[in-house]
Amino acid sequence: MTRMAHASADTHISTPTRNPRTWPVVLAACAGQFLVVLDVSVVNVALPSMRTGLGMSAGGLQWVVNAYAIAFAGFMLLGGRAGDLYGRKRMFLVGLGLFTAASLGGGLAQEGWQLLLARAAQGLGAAVLAPATLTILTAAVPEGAARTRAIGTWAAVGAGGGAAGGLVGGVLTDVLSWRWVLLINVPVGALVLVGAALWITESRAGLRHRLDLPGAVLVTAGLATLAYGIVRTEQGGWGAAGTLVPLVGGIVLLLVFLVVEARTAAPLMPLRLFRLRAVSAANAVMFVCGSAMFSTWFFMTLYAQNVLGYTPLGAGLALIPSSLSVVIGSKLAPRLMPRTGARNLAVLGVLVTAAGFGWQSTMRADDPYWMAVLVPGILMMTGAGLATTPLAALATSGAAAGEAGLVSGLINTSRTMGGALGLAVLSTVAASRTGAVQSAENLTAGYALAFRIGGFVLLASVPLALVWLPRATGPARRA
Repeated sequence: MTRMAHASADTHISTPTRNPRTWPVVLAACAGQFLVVLDVSVVNVALPSMRTGLGMSAGGLQWVVNAYAIAFAGFMLLGGRAGDLYGRKRMFLVGLGLFTAASLGGGLAQEGWQLLLARAAQGLGAAVLAPATLTILTAAVPEGAARTRAIGTWAAVGAGGGAAGGLVGGVLTDVLSWRWVLLINVPVGALVLVGAALWITESRAGLRHRLDLPGAVLVTAGLATLAYGIVRTEQGGWGAAGTLVPLVGGIVLLLVFLVVEARTAAPLMPLRLFRLRAVSAANAVMFVCGSAMFSTWFFMTLYAQNVLGYTPLGAGLALIPSSLSVVIGSKLAPRLMPRTGARNLAVLGVLVTAAGFGWQSTMRADDPYWMAVLVPGILMMTGAGLATTPLAALATSGAAAGEAGLVSGLINTSRTMGGALGLAVLSTVAASRTGAVQSAENLTAGYALAFRIGGFVLLASVPLALVWLPRATGPARRA
């Protein structure tokens, strides 16, 4: 989710070669990364409770997830560039401060719009914070075995944050209330802020470019407006003015974003990178796959609570095997890539995920746990882990070494942007199929249809991957 660091290629200012407080710095950076990744998934099991507590609509629930995801994706590259220009420590503190304050606002929200505004502010804070975590870590730890261990710790903490989200959210919602899913970030964030201020040494890259703020605002506004238009189709249909205006407006904003990126001296998303086959193909496949994969936990959590009758804690526990599966798939992928090739492994991962989606689309209101949640969840998440790693490897192999961080940021942005739009589409499809009578059978039919369409989307990405992706990582080639 975060932009890979290119600290080794930067010229750092005030970066000591030896820091007696190295591991406290690593701890602070990893804690920041944990909070960012955790908040992508921790709210899922609290969604039904949030809906009851704030009187939100079924369609509005997706915005609890999407408000965070769109702001995070839209401003992530800007956050990384801001750290390079103004200092990674400064941006770490700014991002974490905004994230913590927004968590407080969300936990105290009395209306649905207040919660959504807080989630968007959380996503903005995360976008500023996340890129700084790895660059701070690599600047603090000398090259060699120590840095390898530190990066391994950072990666494990990030994966653990995603895997722990369901369980942490379930415990907090059941024992306290849904508000503590957000409020827990306040004491933890304050503690990390103090530690970071004391331990982290400032560093920045020797760059003098300006920030592409118009680009970040345009892409974020375009995605949000387009997603809103998609959601409006449930009420007014595709031909209604209330649907067409945001749909057309979102597309226009995204087109203006491309024009701005083509003309600005220091673009947020350099379009020249997409002339490289590996970069353009990997981002396209990641965008399509992310549009289906991102919604998995959203629908599985709602199914477990609204249909199967699980408590928030029960839903969190039920999803632990699938949460661990994505970690296992991600760990297996680097070992399998030398044997299978990056492209073949990515396709295999997509097919495994599609098989899980197909299984999940057969769900019924009275299915047992192993059939309704366990096995399809393991298939979907193992496949996602297997597919994501080789796609990221192919994307970064297509660019020069000095641009590896930027390209890694692009692939993560593509995944999150695709996921946000995909969730808008699939949640609208599910709500339309469910209809006004939200019985267990109707809800199940809606969720099943969402998984069925998601499975077809994944299958559609397979020929795209086979034709466009290069066979293996290697020197950059033009598209």
